Amino acid sequence: MDMQEVRKIAKERMKGYCRVCAICDGKVCAGETPGMGGCGTGSAFHNNIKSLKNLHVNMRLVHDIRDPEISCNILGLELALPVMAAPIGGVSFNMGGALTEEEYVKAIVDGCKESGIIGCTGDGVPPLIHESGFKAISEANGYGIPFIKPWDSNEFDEKLEKAIQTKCSIVGMDIDAAGLITLAKMGRPVSPKGPEELGKIVEKVHNFGKKFILKGIMTVADARAAADAGCDAIVVSNHGGRVLDHAMGVADVLPEIAQRVKGHLTVLADGGVRDGVDILKMLALGADAVMIGRPFSIAAIGGEVEGVKAYIETLKGQLKSTMVLTGCPSVKETSMHLISVPKSSW
Repeated sequence: MDMQEVRKIAKERMKGYCRVCAICDGKVCAGETPGMGGCGTGSAFHNNIKSLKNLHVNMRLVHDIRDPEISCNILGLELALPVMAAPIGGVSFNMGGALTEEEYVKAIVDGCKESGIIGCTGDGVPPLIHESGFKAISEANGYGIPFIKPWDSNEFDEKLEKAIQTKCSIVGMDIDAAGLITLAKMGRPVSPKGPEELGKIVEKVHNFGKKFILKGIMTVADARAAADAGCDAIVVSNHGGRVLDHAMGVADVLPEIAQRVKGHLTVLADGGVRDGVDILKMLALGADAVMIGRPFSIAAIGGEVEGVKAYIETLKGQLKSTMVLTGCPSVKETSMHLISVPKSSW
């Protein structure tokens, strides 16, 4: 199964929810939440794409690099390339419902596992979303990362205990879901977390012997607070532009955040990454690895496990090719020298 076939099937199955555009930039789906778009004017989604597009890679070919190293270790996980499938749920109201929630999340978790990376699972309303994720991770013998939303109740603790039973080694919270429109419409209380409350959440996760990822960091102040609270990793993310209109693009804020907290915690980035070139750009800006959302959803809806595997293979080839053409020997040896900002963007 190739990506052309996967995308063709996905376009049919996601009709009315996602147009599976040739360039996934959020322009035609602006304001479509529920759905796959960005909130409001869609500018935060656009900014994620624009912030990466404004960066050019520097071609360099006088070197001996022929087979660059793309594998890495992230939070104790050996990954075939520095990519994770971002936590996304709500197949019925975001993706058209052609697959059940269980079928969708199983495609993500199993496809990633078989390809040597790891898939994250989402949370939300109805309970089927997190239940399907937990089940898929359990069936994969703990190989997956469950994300729990920042519930303003004891719901986080209840779901944390269930997540631990999956045998996962890492648990995440997408704190950027605190303003998610779909949850607000369903009347479910989610909220930001103060430093003290966040510290208690991290402590609970660590007491179970698990590592903790905080997703939704867009400022140095929040990154430092996450480090102070004991988080093992952060995801620089604005929730795919789905929660705050006019938010900055991830690639615009990533360099300073990475510079300030690198070495204190693992830095992941999520926002507008579509291909191997985008992956290298994010690594050059300071990320240790990236998360990818919408393209994985399209791959899963269009081809289930085989679709996810096909997308990952495509990313591998694109990343290796980009590294050869920029003289980058390893994903562990990336820096700003690989990219430049054209003068026309200043």
